[in-house]
Amino acid sequence: MTILIEQPDHQLGSQMEEKKLCSETNETCELVLDGGFVVPKDISKNDGCVTQEIAASNDAFIAPEINSFGQSFRDYNAESERQKSVEEFYKSNHINQTFDFVKKMREEYSKLNRVEMSIWECCELLNEVVDDSDPDLDEPQIEHLLQTAEAIRKDYPNEDWLHLTALIHDLGKVLLLPSFGELPQWAVVGDTHPLGCAFDESIVHHKYFKENPDYNNASFNTKYGIYSEGCGLDNVMISWGHDDYMYLVAKENGTTLPQAGLFIVRYHSFYPLHRAGAYRHLMNKEDEENLKWLQVFNKYDLYSKSKVRVDVEKVKPYYLSLIEKYFPAKLRW
Repeated sequence: MTILIEQPDHQLGSQMEEKKLCSETNETCELVLDGGFVVPKDISKNDGCVTQEIAASNDAFIAPEINSFGQSFRDYNAESERQKSVEEFYKSNHINQTFDFVKKMREEYSKLNRVEMSIWECCELLNEVVDDSDPDLDEPQIEHLLQTAEAIRKDYPNEDWLHLTALIHDLGKVLLLPSFGELPQWAVVGDTHPLGCAFDESIVHHKYFKENPDYNNASFNTKYGIYSEGCGLDNVMISWGHDDYMYLVAKENGTTLPQAGLFIVRYHSFYPLHRAGAYRHLMNKEDEENLKWLQVFNKYDLYSKSKVRVDVEKVKPYYLSLIEKYFPAKLRW
């Protein structure tokens, strides 16, 4: 079955209408996004006005200014014990994620011979997982999945495939558990990046790549490396982790999620691309279209992390209905 979806009609994945409300007494510009989504942060404009992103309605999802630790989101330089452990994580990640390692992991996990279970059973398993690479969250992952899904559901009520994509996007983190090989954190979580070409400087804690065996490989250390202009991300080796694993599980088990949903699952941790604009020279036209939805999704994935609890039993029937619509009852993992 093919699911047709309408592409978001806006730049960088956000439908927005900008209204300038500058006056002599209050030079505040209002930036209203589709669905009322807002990042409450002042952004200076060239005309001297200040753009303040605010909610269009009281019911819309409103992004917090700070994370659960009282700091800015994705601030990898803030001084804290949490940040120190995050940096140590990225040091291990950048040293050990090599082209050969990723190739080996793809071959091993494409067998899908470890566990057979439903999507919801996997969601419950994720209660045992905490992501050491995340500077914004120390809650069990199931909380983050539901926070993200419910935030998107508020603003995009008719895009049920996007609600489900939000629910499943981090399920690949079960790779940390014994039944799935108990891989080290650096092989499961964290931002992802391409292998087989130069490491872009936008990648967080870039300095540690100097200790990666691929760093001095003449075939890999140029802008294109082993790839070509517009080759498509599907042909690019991306560092191994929960993104690629969950994409593999969904695809091989015959999900009917649209391609945009699979793209979100596979590349939601590819921050050098969707935050910094790096590696766009490797994208094809289909990637460009799917990136618009990923950038919509990313706002909710990042800013919905909070201490607000979701009533799991209350929302469970809705998500079970979506799972039944888009996935088989049992999946091979």
